[in-house]
Amino acid sequence: MFSRLSRKIRPAAWWAAALAASLTLALGCAASQPKSYEAIKAQRAAAPTAGAKDKPGALPEAKVPARLSLRQAVGLALAHSPDQDMALARIRQSEALVDQALAAFWPVLRAQGAYQRGDAPSAYLFSTIDQRNLGNNVNFNQPGTFQNFEAGLQAQWNLYRGGRDLLRRRMAATGLEISRLDRQSVENALVASVIQAFYNGLAARDFADIAAQSQKTVEAQLRSMRLRYEAGGVLKADVLSLEVRLAQAQEDRVRAENQHRLALAALANLMGADPDSQFALEQGDAPQAKTPAAYRDGLALALDLRPELKMARRQVERAAMAVDQARAGYLPSLDAQGKVYLDASTPGQFESENTNWVAGLVLNWDLFTGLSTDAQVRAAAAGLERMLAADRKTTRQVQLEVKSAYLNLTAAQARCRVSQASLASADQSLILVQRQFDGGAATVTRYLEAELDLTRARQRAAAARYDKAKATADIARSLGLWARREEVRHAR
Repeated sequence: MFSRLSRKIRPAAWWAAALAASLTLALGCAASQPKSYEAIKAQRAAAPTAGAKDKPGALPEAKVPARLSLRQAVGLALAHSPDQDMALARIRQSEALVDQALAAFWPVLRAQGAYQRGDAPSAYLFSTIDQRNLGNNVNFNQPGTFQNFEAGLQAQWNLYRGGRDLLRRRMAATGLEISRLDRQSVENALVASVIQAFYNGLAARDFADIAAQSQKTVEAQLRSMRLRYEAGGVLKADVLSLEVRLAQAQEDRVRAENQHRLALAALANLMGADPDSQFALEQGDAPQAKTPAAYRDGLALALDLRPELKMARRQVERAAMAVDQARAGYLPSLDAQGKVYLDASTPGQFESENTNWVAGLVLNWDLFTGLSTDAQVRAAAAGLERMLAADRKTTRQVQLEVKSAYLNLTAAQARCRVSQASLASADQSLILVQRQFDGGAATVTRYLEAELDLTRARQRAAAARYDKAKATADIARSLGLWARREEVRHAR
């Protein structure tokens, strides 16, 4: 029965071996081909990233609506920003490392094949014995030429390695947690940057409107002044002074419009969109984050929430595990091994009743490795000290950011109050000077000063209003409130 089965299997085995050899050769040739940037981009565009299940069919660039609100801007940035894509790729790498670490707990099974030809007496003896074909009258000093085909399966399972595989798995799991915290850190900074850029765009738009309004005011006054000059009521110098002010107002308007376009381009870049995208900003409901009023309460919250601090703590834990992993190099390892194989002088003589098998345990213990294990332990210990220092630095940096954010908000609130009072004063001053100027009691120089003061007061008031909004958003960033804080979130 076994002989009939083996005769049926032989042709299939030959075809499978030929197919495997062909695939190996093809894959090897494909892997050896040089890769160009254009070819890589075209290949990745045609085949979406494996494992990116949370972003199916994601576009490389965001499509910005004609009227963009702040909430829409934040959503587009979280969905299309390259920083987000890089964070997701790091998560997928960490997940692959976890799977790779788990593979150490499974046995390894290999298909094995070999061909030998020669006249070495020892090889002749062992191969013919495994073939069950040892002759009675063999001159082992001159056995002659022989050939041997061997095919089989080999299994190996590590039973003990000093705990290194377990530590490696824990380190990989910690690395995955660090990658997810890294994504939260990216999101926290990205949302804050989008809010800053959005308000910068609004401020630049208001500056452009203020400059345009100032230009219209000066143009209207210049037309009136020219009529009065033609009637002989004012001097030529007064007309020239207004013309100079009009040129300055036109320059301010052009500069403000350019700043507005640059602010929109910066916002589009943060959203992962084309910087040449055409859109207008629309004020509306902004993302809200409840922040403590007092600095000390905010600091306590930041020390608990900031992803950077959590990352630093996980890195300390992983560095401590790396020290233990290096020390495990002093311990032995134990492996279970087994092999099932067939030998024959030709492939057609493989018979199942001549199956050979070997099984056993192998203990390895490195008694001296040139002090390399000791060096690895010292290197891992130094790495732990470095992570502890980085943790201290990160803690102080977070504390500084929180303190700066609260101080900036206090200053922005004060500027907002002062600028509003200054705006009201400048507005009333221009009304009075306008009446005096029209009645001939004030000079054109005084009028130009009052008009310029009002323009500057409007700009400072607009800047202070948006600075207050940006400072409030920066407090939320310093506390880590813009990050998504799901306990488990997979990138695949």
